[in-house]
Amino acid sequence: MAPIKPHWVRPSHPDVQEVVINEAEFTTKSYSKVALAPFAQFAKFDFPPCTPASEPTYATVQMGRDTHLNLNSDLLYINHSCEPSLMFDTANRNVVVGPKGLQPGDELTFFYPSTEWDMAQSFDCLCGTPTCRGRIGGARGMTLKQLEGLWLNGHIHQLLEEREKGAASKQNGAVKANGASNGVAKTNGSCNGNGIDAAKAAAANAPNGAQRRGPTSRELAGEMSGDTSVHA
Repeated sequence: MAPIKPHWVRPSHPDVQEVVINEAEFTTKSYSKVALAPFAQFAKFDFPPCTPASEPTYATVQMGRDTHLNLNSDLLYINHSCEPSLMFDTANRNVVVGPKGLQPGDELTFFYPSTEWDMAQSFDCLCGTPTCRGRIGGARGMTLKQLEGLWLNGHIHQLLEEREKGAASKQNGAVKANGASNGVAKTNGSCNGNGIDAAKAAAANAPNGAQRRGPTSRELAGEMSGDTSVHA
C-alpha cells in the first residue's frame, strides 16, 4: 500500500518535524529537528487543522472513551514504538517529549495503545527495542504487565480498570456458582474458598525514552493508532 496522500499543506510543522516519505511499504518516518528537554511541549493539537472525527479511522487519534480526532497534519506520520520518544497527551491536547528528551535526528514515535483502546487493524510491531510488545492492537488486548512502565492517557486507565473489575466479577461469580454446587453435593467435599486478587492498578506513568526503531509506518497498511472502537 502506498503512503497516504496528504490533504493538508506540507510541511505542517517545519520548525520541529522532518518527514521522510518513501513509496516502499513501512518506510515513512519522522525525525526531530530540535533539541527539547524532557516533558517539554513538542506540538499542540491545534484547531484547525485538527477536527473532531465522526468515526475512528487510520488517520485519527482516540481522545476519550468515545471521541476521536482527525490530525490533518504531518503528525499523522509519527510512528509507533514500544519505547517512544513522545507522548500524546489527549486530555491537554499536547504532544509532549519523553523523559529522555529529544535531539535533532531522533525519530519521533509514540506508543499507540497509550491513546487507542481497540484498534480495528492490529499489526506486528517492528520497533526493534528491547521491550518490544510484539502484536499491537490497542490497550484492550494487552495485559497490565505488558503496559507496565508506559505512560497512558486517562481514558485508557479508566477502560483498563473497568476491564479488570469485569474480569474479577466474572471470576467471583464462577467461584460462587461452584460453591453452591458443591454445597448440594456434600460428598464432593467443600468448595475452594480462595478468593481472587484485586485488579492491579493501571500502568505506571513513567514511559521509556527515545529509541531508534524498525520500519513500522503509521500511514501504511492500516497500522495506525486511529482504527479504534470502545468496548469496555
